[in-house]
Amino acid sequence: MNGLTVPEYHLAAFLIGFVLDLLIGDPYWLPHPVRAIGNCISFYEKLLIGTKDKPKNLSPAQKRRRGKLMVFLVVATTEFFVVLVLWISAVLSLKIHPAIGIAVEAIMTFQLLATKCLKVESMKVYKELKKGDLAGARKAVSMIVGRDTENLSDIGVTKAAVETVAENTSDGIIAPMLFLALGGPVAGFFYKCINTMDSMIGYKNLRYIDFGRCAAKTDDALNFIPARLSAWLMIFFCLFAGKNYSASNAKRIFLRDRLKHESPNSAHTESACAGALRIQLAGPAVYEGKTEEKDFLGDPLRKIEYNDIKKANVLSYGTAFSCVILCSFVICAFTFAVRALG
Repeated sequence: MNGLTVPEYHLAAFLIGFVLDLLIGDPYWLPHPVRAIGNCISFYEKLLIGTKDKPKNLSPAQKRRRGKLMVFLVVATTEFFVVLVLWISAVLSLKIHPAIGIAVEAIMTFQLLATKCLKVESMKVYKELKKGDLAGARKAVSMIVGRDTENLSDIGVTKAAVETVAENTSDGIIAPMLFLALGGPVAGFFYKCINTMDSMIGYKNLRYIDFGRCAAKTDDALNFIPARLSAWLMIFFCLFAGKNYSASNAKRIFLRDRLKHESPNSAHTESACAGALRIQLAGPAVYEGKTEEKDFLGDPLRKIEYNDIKKANVLSYGTAFSCVILCSFVICAFTFAVRALG
């Protein structure tokens, strides 16, 4: 028996994986499966539509069909190796000790979560702003956002960092956590494949608007529930987070502004975070030299400051812990149900 077949072992691996993520994060020296997924995506992209310098002459319909094939190939390739690793660990668990299965699943779990990594990267921006080094802050925030950062003010840099923490709390922490809890690494890596493809090819430019459509739409579907649950968990945590956070305002802004984004999911945690901190986020942003008009989220009840990056990370961690408790309860309930039926 191993972590894939015994609910108690799955719960142990899930909790250990979360703790490992908090302790280890994503050190650069450690090989990461998401980088391998990224390489896999790049390989199939070149195979299916050519390179950016030498694109294949394809019609929009052909690109859409190849985009669907791309999703299948990347998921199939990734899941093959995931299942292979889990099968080997299951065999070793049966022959040697069940702890092997727990350890393997725990390691795979922590590598899919980004709780500490999100904090570490955003706090680099905070430290540069605290020193008064705007150039350093622009460089630090450029590593975690897609917008142009070279002309951002200190307020613009701060907003970008806070928005990234808020948005990635959903698709970098809560969503993979939910898939891991419900389906272990197989479901977790399925989600990560789609999410990584969306981040790499889910753009509405000439190259990807058709080819990346399937990946982008699938990502929207997979994040539909996690984005909304993340926002409510964030609002819930505000009840216990102290005077710097307003649960009532977070709820009010969330209900008012959660759909003020082209993406059906992106504004949920951003609006909840803006309301919780009593600040205004989003608004116009520059991408590849072009200004994109976006609605503001929240009300400017006070001026945003670099300390809000720390406060956003507190919200992120609180939301993550709230989700761990929820997921653990669901796994335990399933365990009791299995025992009752058995």
